[in-house]
Amino acid sequence: MALSYFPASASANVGSPQIVAESSPKHLNEGVQEAYIEHKDRLLKALDSTKSILGELRKFNKDDWVVRYPQLQEQPAAAESSISPKRKGARRSLSFPDDPSFQADVIVSPAKAGLTRSVTLASIADKDEEPAPDAEDDTDGLVSAAEASDFHVFRLDLKLGPHGSSSSPAALVAQLEKSSIANLLDDRVVSAVNHLDKLRSRIEDTSSKVLVTGDLNAGKSTFVNALLRREIMPVDQQPCTTAFCEVHDATENDGKEEVHILKDGATYSTKDETTFTRASLSDLDAIVSENENESQVLRVYLADPRDPQASLLSNGIVDISLIDAPGLNRDNTHTTRVFARQEEIDVVVFVVSAENHFTLSAKEFLTNASKEKAYLFIVVNKYEQIRDKAKCRRLVLEQIKQLSPRTYEDAEDLVHFVDSQQALHENTTPFGNLESALRSFVLVKRSKSKLAPASTYLTKLLSDVDLLVGANAIVAQSELERARDDINRVRPVLEKMKGSREALEESLEFVEEDGASRSLTRGKDILNDAVERVGQGQPGVGAVSLPVYPGLFGIWEYASEVRRALLASLDSAVKLTEDEARLITTEAVGRIAALGDKHLPDGVERSRRVFMPEAMFACRKDKKGNRRSRQPTVVAGGLYGLGLGLAQRPDMLDTSFFDLFDVQHQFWLHFGDGKNELHAEEVTVSTLGVVSVGIGALTMVGGKVVGARSLLEGVVRVWDLLENETARKWAAPVLGAVSIGLVGYYVLELPTTIPRTVGRRIKTSLAKEGEEKGEESSFVGAHAARVSRETRKVLRLAAWDVKERFRSAMDERGREVHGAEDKERGAVKALDYFHRVEQRTGEVRESVVLVSAA
Repeated sequence: MALSYFPASASANVGSPQIVAESSPKHLNEGVQEAYIEHKDRLLKALDSTKSILGELRKFNKDDWVVRYPQLQEQPAAAESSISPKRKGARRSLSFPDDPSFQADVIVSPAKAGLTRSVTLASIADKDEEPAPDAEDDTDGLVSAAEASDFHVFRLDLKLGPHGSSSSPAALVAQLEKSSIANLLDDRVVSAVNHLDKLRSRIEDTSSKVLVTGDLNAGKSTFVNALLRREIMPVDQQPCTTAFCEVHDATENDGKEEVHILKDGATYSTKDETTFTRASLSDLDAIVSENENESQVLRVYLADPRDPQASLLSNGIVDISLIDAPGLNRDNTHTTRVFARQEEIDVVVFVVSAENHFTLSAKEFLTNASKEKAYLFIVVNKYEQIRDKAKCRRLVLEQIKQLSPRTYEDAEDLVHFVDSQQALHENTTPFGNLESALRSFVLVKRSKSKLAPASTYLTKLLSDVDLLVGANAIVAQSELERARDDINRVRPVLEKMKGSREALEESLEFVEEDGASRSLTRGKDILNDAVERVGQGQPGVGAVSLPVYPGLFGIWEYASEVRRALLASLDSAVKLTEDEARLITTEAVGRIAALGDKHLPDGVERSRRVFMPEAMFACRKDKKGNRRSRQPTVVAGGLYGLGLGLAQRPDMLDTSFFDLFDVQHQFWLHFGDGKNELHAEEVTVSTLGVVSVGIGALTMVGGKVVGARSLLEGVVRVWDLLENETARKWAAPVLGAVSIGLVGYYVLELPTTIPRTVGRRIKTSLAKEGEEKGEESSFVGAHAARVSRETRKVLRLAAWDVKERFRSAMDERGREVHGAEDKERGAVKALDYFHRVEQRTGEVRESVVLVSAA
């Protein structure tokens, strides 16, 4: 229905505007109320749905996904110039303050009649996007194109210092963990949820609150008095209003005109006098003056006798309260209170002085209020006192265009240039037009004045949610692709390692067993050969030589030196066995390293251990500093430290008479057919008697010439001959000659006989110990086993190192696969959630669109 506004007749109250409609006021009120209720219900549902979305977003941010805070920056001019002018969106660079390494080119484009924005990768948008039609910018009336790449409600102030300075707090922000920025974002979400609760309370409130604010001495109180057509608010050339004076219709106070001074901390009620203090209207000036430094809230109840079509308070449609606020730039405390109070206000009437225009405090307030209220009612007061009115109007409108674009677009109804002081005493057309426009904005266009702020806030909030989930959907998609790449890269390696693990262990065990077995076999061969050579009177190894025969008078020392040399040769054979074991171990360690290189995957650090063969069989010091072997060594039947070989054993170095004349050996050799030679050592010298020494010497020499039996038979024949007297005469000379020859022959054979005798006795002694202690404790068995154990220990350590690295590498690959699978599941879940949020915000946005268009 069409409405027109004009000043009231002279019979009416002075300067009060009238509303004339083509239909009756009753029908007008009914139509307005029905439309308002319909829009209100739709908006309340949108508020509840938005609150549910934010609640789920907080839970998702806490439990499932750390929501990232995106930053969008404009592309360089060269990049922008290459973009088609018909492109629907703007190219931006997407990054995150908690991850400077992430950079992506995206297209931020409006969708669904410009009420939301979508964020897509530039490569995808370039491929799929169709040229935009040659039409006006399809942006929403509440979110301009310039604001399309930034947050409104969720904006975080992360630039705390000069950008680019390494010592500034801004540089430190980049080092914040994801969870830290997510917590800051969560605080913004909580604030948004709390504000939604305030919006719901404001929408459900049947009354409308009109906040009159502005800078000091802008004429706020004078303007309120002009609206009331009464001088109620204290007015002075100096700032005098420090309290919030809320003007209500007296019908809310049983028709009584009075002032209620609200008490701090108490919930105000006109029925409970403990929550306020009564005062008369005449005391209002004194109350304000006497409590200039206190922050008070005053409720002023007035009766307006004017017709409901002319009165703002008593309008017959809805309860209205006018709130006269302190000046913005009086001090920080009052300014902060005004900022906080505007959240519960439906309509903001901002009074600005035509002389001073908008101060910094005014600009800050209007910028903050525009986050919710796209439309502000601007009163440029003291306009009649300006000489160049055109210039004043032009400058003020240019500032309004920057501060509140929607207010500027509807400036004819929302921006008024008046003189409140003049209007208080006489009827003026500009002020009458202001009253008509204010009544229309507050009462007739109530969906716009009371519901539009909530609709504006929801639009910007949903726009922030779209930007947030769109950017995080790009991150989720990136993490999903990266997780799948990691799975495709690592999983085949893990499966291959699982399949080759058993083969590696078997190969390592084979190398270990083969090395130990070869060391054992080679050791036995070397030592057995050495013992056999010693038994034949030769050194066990070629590195040792026998001593020089010193002559008959040094025969005892010669036998002793021979024994020592033969024993030392056996010790040298032990050393040779160890050297052979070192060679075998070195070759086996190389084979183990080759197995590690073959089975360990790329990227796994190889062992840095360097095998030192000389360290095998080395001595080490015990806790007391004494040198000792790594392990006790069995040497010829006893436990001895490494280095204490046969050549140092007193029992083996003891030289006896039988090292010169081995009677027992010769006896058993000639009379026992060489059998039980080992047991000949058990027969003592007393058993044979002194005579056996001579017989032994005789048989030892003569046995090599004629043999023992022939010798005895010859003795019998000689005895028969001795019975002949002639034979007895020649017997003595012949026997003497024979004895001298035999003794000479024996003395000449001692240098070769003694080494064989000593070697044979050493071999017999070692064999006897082996028989007593067992094969494993024998000289050959003990040393061969010791060398084999040392080889096995080294190879087992090398094999363990490879196995451990293989196990660690496989566990690491397993963790990588498991972590990548978790990331894949999380990214898939996040993508599904973000897509669902986009759908839900679109549904909520449709309801908000209808309210905004009303």
